[in-house]
Amino acid sequence: MRTKAVLLALLMATVSLSGCFGEEEIMPEPVPVLEEDSRIFVTDKTGVSLDMTAINMTFQFSDVGETGKEPSIGITSSGCIFFIAMEKVMRSCDGGQSWEETQDPVACSPTTSDPYGWVDPITDRVFGVQMIGLETSWICWSDDDGQTWMGNPHDSGTTPLNDHIKLASGPWTDSGYGALGQFTSGFYETAVYYCYNKLAGIFCFTSFDGGATFATGGQIIGLATTNGGLHGAISTAPDGTVYVTPRVATPTVIVSKDNGFSWFERTMGSDAGTPNPRKNSEVSTDTDSNAYHVWTGADEGVYMSRSTDSGETWEQESIRISPAGVISTVFPQTDAGDPGRIAITYLGSENTEMLNQSDIDGNPWNGNAHYAPNNATYHLYITFSLNALDENPTFHTYRVTDDPVQVGSICLNSGDCRDIGGSNRNLLDFNDLHIDRQGRVYVAFADGCTDGCADNPNATAADSRDGRGAVYYLASGPSLYASEGELEPLY
Repeated sequence: MRTKAVLLALLMATVSLSGCFGEEEIMPEPVPVLEEDSRIFVTDKTGVSLDMTAINMTFQFSDVGETGKEPSIGITSSGCIFFIAMEKVMRSCDGGQSWEETQDPVACSPTTSDPYGWVDPITDRVFGVQMIGLETSWICWSDDDGQTWMGNPHDSGTTPLNDHIKLASGPWTDSGYGALGQFTSGFYETAVYYCYNKLAGIFCFTSFDGGATFATGGQIIGLATTNGGLHGAISTAPDGTVYVTPRVATPTVIVSKDNGFSWFERTMGSDAGTPNPRKNSEVSTDTDSNAYHVWTGADEGVYMSRSTDSGETWEQESIRISPAGVISTVFPQTDAGDPGRIAITYLGSENTEMLNQSDIDGNPWNGNAHYAPNNATYHLYITFSLNALDENPTFHTYRVTDDPVQVGSICLNSGDCRDIGGSNRNLLDFNDLHIDRQGRVYVAFADGCTDGCADNPNATAADSRDGRGAVYYLASGPSLYASEGELEPLY
């Protein structure tokens, strides 16, 4: 844990004997007292604090100015930031100093309450996806930083579309659907993937034409109620491997090595467990296609398992990312740069004094955010590791918010939410983290405690019902690409 020196306020003077012996009175040097900085942590793979200096980092805040529940974030090579949540695609091309709405209302169709966004890191194509009712989705895209848009509906078929529409893109491989590109002209530069949840399970499709149509694909895992519903984001690796994380009790990934033609399932980290089948765990991959899967474990900490063979095998002994003093976490998201250089964000609580107090149902609180007491506080945390592949990796965590992101519980199951002062479903299901071409980290989140709540030290759950879109990004500190060195502020 990084420490800072403060001077001892009370100085102890020596007893003066100068009147008897003529000696001068000697005042001792001020003694530095080391005071722990509760907002910065350096921890080992068990979450225990280490006696070492934290990576020096600063983070810049930006208020998007619109509702930001379930946000997605992406950055084009020009430096424009795209924040997609709820009704709008928002864009900032000046480092978050100002934001503007950018999508075409015709090409991007009527908006809904369940959007998703993606910026292709190879082609710069920006995607905005909307769920139209329970049957159809609408996918729009822009190739000029949101100046102009095109779009098409995607019919999900006769079985109703349930939830969690996701889109991503990645390199073509030499097998499966990727092999078709060797014999067929007209393939888009990258494979575009689209997944969603139906009552029957998770369905994923591959587009050959950059997301305009999705003619190939189907179900990749079974019933939503048993092993797969409400999956996490799609992740892709430089070698073309694709990962989808289902909502299951044992941390699991579903993997494709042939652009979605076939899929296989792998489990890991069963030692950490999960308190309930968790939504939205996530995989990040580095430039060598090593994979890092993060999720919330049974003790409510954020855990990780690693794969160094493109998802074929995974560690079964979990690594704890979040500090031991953070006793409740939700919404872990991750991205990676060069091998071992990763970033993770999550919402967390350090209210250790509230453990075993009665939750809103009168039961002892065990740290599960879904049942947190009314005055528990949640903040946004960002963790870096520059040696995440080592046997004993080190994690540098900053609590970047001064005031809470949420006061009280956070609903993690839409069918079982609390209505104290309004539903605690205000943050919905996930946040987002991505890096730009320089390896700078950007985090998108929904802020539930704004205005009077943020300024009130006695705020309660009833005061924390907002969902305002906000961004933190790395202003200064290490790039996740080693060749970029230390990054300087954008403005």
